[in-house]
Amino acid sequence: MELKDFLWSLIIIYAFARVMAELAARLGQSAVLGELLAGVALGGSVLNLVQATDTLKLLGEVGIILLLFEIGLESDLQSFLKVGWSAAAVAILGVVTPFLLGYALALALHMTQFQAVFIGVALTPTSVAIPVRVLHDLGRLATTEGNIILGAAVLDDILALVGLSVIVGMAESGIVSWFEVGRTAGLAILFLTLAILLGIRYAHLFSGLVNKMNTRGALVIAAMIFALLLSYSADAVGLAPLVGALAAGLVLAKTEHHAHIEERIKPVADVFVPVFFVLVGVAVDLSHLNPLNSQNWPVLLLAGALTFAAVIGKLVSGLPAMGAQLNRWG
Repeated sequence: MELKDFLWSLIIIYAFARVMAELAARLGQSAVLGELLAGVALGGSVLNLVQATDTLKLLGEVGIILLLFEIGLESDLQSFLKVGWSAAAVAILGVVTPFLLGYALALALHMTQFQAVFIGVALTPTSVAIPVRVLHDLGRLATTEGNIILGAAVLDDILALVGLSVIVGMAESGIVSWFEVGRTAGLAILFLTLAILLGIRYAHLFSGLVNKMNTRGALVIAAMIFALLLSYSADAVGLAPLVGALAAGLVLAKTEHHAHIEERIKPVADVFVPVFFVLVGVAVDLSHLNPLNSQNWPVLLLAGALTFAAVIGKLVSGLPAMGAQLNRWG
């Protein structure tokens, strides 16, 4: 991709994202809805003005890392711990219920055992980025339900790794290696625990180092290095880099500089984050959703049934949150 093409793509992405985000906000919706719709409009199904190149995808991934880092800075670790059991229950039920519904549906459609397990596992992951951004836009992230959703999403990432281990084992040897499943889950939990505990224990070293720096941008660059380092480490152990970024934010939220870091990170995140959500919209292929094309009917019926199963499963997973003094509407 040449520089001029890259710059033109960014111009189009930012212009459409801003217009659609403003429109969504004026209609009382989250700005992320506007950015997603902007992506759909810019993609091959409508205007075909933007292609999801590797360069743009990486830019978007950096944006989501920064968003989760910012959210970690705004969050309180103690608030997370208070809703820990509720978040764990939501995460477990949010994985088990969609899996069982997807598995049963696949068997009812006469799929093989492996295909049924694959379909079930495919319905279990929870996208961290979209619910977090919506809650953030609505100012609900620091609430009890916000902490439960964020905590459950992080735990869900670990459970998704376990599901992936099961699928890989069945695909390679036809059997499940419970040792590999346990190792994967244990490594993920160990990473999160060590990242947060050791980070908080030695956070004073970060403050001491930054206090000795006098050059422009020293604080934000040091914070970025820490966030990217934990994101890289999370990716290295098989977790989503977003989990590492969130952990970095939770750690630095305990330092004396957290307010200044948050103030400086926000405008940087505002530049990168829209790229991610626009590209999610660009990836949508509306041609497969056209009900007037009879060739799409089997796909639409299967997609509709699986979507119904996934939605019901996720709604059921919210029931444990009622133990955290929430009603059914939050």
